[in-house]
Amino acid sequence: MSETNLRRLIKNMSPRLKEGEYVFCSIDKKTKIKEEFILGLFFEEEGKTVVLKKNIADILKLKYYSSMAWITLNVNSSLESIGLTAKVSTALADNGITCNVIAAYHHDHLFVSYKDRQKALTVLRNLSRDSMRLKL
Repeated sequence: MSETNLRRLIKNMSPRLKEGEYVFCSIDKKTKIKEEFILGLFFEEEGKTVVLKKNIADILKLKYYSSMAWITLNVNSSLESIGLTAKVSTALADNGITCNVIAAYHHDHLFVSYKDRQKALTVLRNLSRDSMRLKL
């Protein structure tokens, strides 16, 4: 069952760093990518945004701006929960870490600068540990 209680979400978020480097690319209708390479897809007016492993984007000669690390919050968060994205992104921002969040059906996925991946894990683990003292 999905969790909506913010304190429990933060306490139990159990961040896990996935192996590899990831990138966000914008592609047009003519660009073809095998479905098994696409990790995330969003349709925008300007084109499709795809999340790919960096090495796949390099092979396909796709442009991207930065290399990201992927951290999954291993708590079954409800799409109707309030505040998790705000608390997590604020904690990261307060530590100078950029963060792009994709809230999927079961979990929230954070894409942070690849160079800051270990620092981001530490921030998130500390946030989880200190969740009982947070003002919510």
